[in-house]
Amino acid sequence: MLQMVVPGHGGARAAEYVKQNLFSNLIQDPKFISDTKSAIADAYTRTDSEFLKSENNQNRDAGSTASTAILVGDRLLVANVGDSRAVICRGGNAIAVSRDHKPDQSDERQRIEDAGGFVMWAGTWRVGGVLAVSRAFGDRLLKQYVVADPEIQEEKIDSSLEFLILASDGLWDVVTNEEAVAMIKPIQDPEEAAKRLMLEAYQRGSADNITCVVVRFFANQDGSSLGGSA
Repeated sequence: MLQMVVPGHGGARAAEYVKQNLFSNLIQDPKFISDTKSAIADAYTRTDSEFLKSENNQNRDAGSTASTAILVGDRLLVANVGDSRAVICRGGNAIAVSRDHKPDQSDERQRIEDAGGFVMWAGTWRVGGVLAVSRAFGDRLLKQYVVADPEIQEEKIDSSLEFLILASDGLWDVVTNEEAVAMIKPIQDPEEAAKRLMLEAYQRGSADNITCVVVRFFANQDGSSLGGSA
């Protein structure tokens, strides 16, 4: 199983490219089974560099964040670049399994400044006064500061793991992790659950694109999972 949320910025080119190429780059990696985390990191880097090569004749910058969830046996591997977020419900509790990459985080700011860039306030904290995320695919004009290196977290699939929410910042800007989990806990159908979250974000006045995927786990039955998106 692979699920992903890839909200683009500066147009749809980067998001479409990542959707079409990230998964194939991952499963073609010779280390996919033996060292899945390393294969994920390589696939993100390769997808980013190949997209940048394809952008040589474009005069407008495009980029995309990405949050992906990969099921390998009884392991759930969540990889993230940017501010899409992955949240699981385990034993009834909301647990973030990714970190939003924002320019004002001390380690991200330090990395950007060490590379010769700067972070400034322009309505929100932005790399070079332009981009509100510190990691992304594409964004070639800021590439030396805005990397596509994913942070990867691993969770064990067992009977306490109930469901996963992958969503863009359009949801998380207005709904907390705990609210999202509580809201869809009673909804068994993952597609209906994803729609419920999107509707709530819209009603709360979210000003950003809202993309959401919900995956329910049935590890206590047969190890399978069921996903739905909106």
